[in-house]
Amino acid sequence: MPKVKTKRAAAKRFKKTGTGQLKRMKAYKSHILTKKSAKRKRNLRQATITDATNAPTMKKILPYL
Repeated sequence: MPKVKTKRAAAKRFKKTGTGQLKRMKAYKSHILTKKSAKRKRNLRQATITDATNAPTMKKILPYL
């Protein structure tokens, strides 16, 4: 059976946790920051877990993660 290629764009954006879930950074933190509150920007800094509905698709395109 041939090897499955990893989608490199996804590999740069997702990491696997110890329990096998996928960790990602939040969006909306790169520009137009003046209208966002300090609390909102602070919360966007933290990583979060990928939603369960997307996890099977992500694990398919990241076979060796």
